[in-house]
Amino acid sequence: MVDTEERDLVARQLDELHAKYRTWGQDQVVSYYPEDAPEDERHHFGLAGTNVDGTQWRSGDCSVKFPLHSVSKVFTYGLALEDNGAAETLRRVGVEPSGDPFNSITFDEAHHRPHNPMINAGALVAANLVAGKDVDEKVDRILERYRVYSGNPELAVDQRILRAQLRSNDRNLGLCYIMRSLGMITGDIDEVVETYLSACSITVTAADLSVMGATLANGGVNPLTGERAIGREHVRDVISVMMTCGMYDAAGQWANEVGIPAKSGVSGDIVFVLPRYFGFGVYSPGLDVHGNSVRGVGLCRELSETFGLHVFADPADSPFGRVAQPAPTP
Repeated sequence: MVDTEERDLVARQLDELHAKYRTWGQDQVVSYYPEDAPEDERHHFGLAGTNVDGTQWRSGDCSVKFPLHSVSKVFTYGLALEDNGAAETLRRVGVEPSGDPFNSITFDEAHHRPHNPMINAGALVAANLVAGKDVDEKVDRILERYRVYSGNPELAVDQRILRAQLRSNDRNLGLCYIMRSLGMITGDIDEVVETYLSACSITVTAADLSVMGATLANGGVNPLTGERAIGREHVRDVISVMMTCGMYDAAGQWANEVGIPAKSGVSGDIVFVLPRYFGFGVYSPGLDVHGNSVRGVGLCRELSETFGLHVFADPADSPFGRVAQPAPTP
């Protein structure tokens, strides 16, 4: 259990990092989502961490809502694993980094499947694998599961964002038609795409995102509510694919320099998971050439270096073990 002194220490450190990175990296920003975002929204910056014992830290704009976009791929993939089992899910979508941009029309030709569920092709297959008689039932199941992950019963699909995405959706439609022609996807294409984009359009805050990460860090059990969001047997697979494929075509560099399983989205959001310790959520809309949050990447890199959080770091280099307890066995 985190004591008051340790909790206050971490709070001060996060506030210092927030202040440092609030004015950092502007020259590296190449785009924003959406492109016409008002100037004041472009400068939102929130970060939150949630320990597996339920302790939470927040700094900055942690109550601002934003769409999950590609971060949703993590949690939909987890539901696909539960609905179909690991073997069948792996038969349909692989776990290999593609090395290509997230929306590339490329496949694992040797195994006749998308490379992984963290790129659009694989995420569309994962959405197709979610059980349900129609798109409404699938989206309801996804939304309910996300609410369990976050402990927030008010999470919802932002219909305005969904409509905007459906209007500019030619590439995802093209991907689905190609995959259906190759036998990689089944059923109605419009329903597959709407299911996928509905998950992308669910809005959260940085605090919500940190709890979702902490739920994975805690073996699939929400540390605030005690409710299980995903079977323990699937948590390892989800976190592993985050580590190898979660940061678009910069995943290898991230694994080498930061070394924390993570997933980013074009909203400027990043969730990262340190198993048995905590989850962390960052929101800052300025994006680099890979589509990752400029401030978020810089901040996470410093967190990893300062606290020895790289998964292959020597444990002796990590003072963070003092403020985190191993996850209990539910």
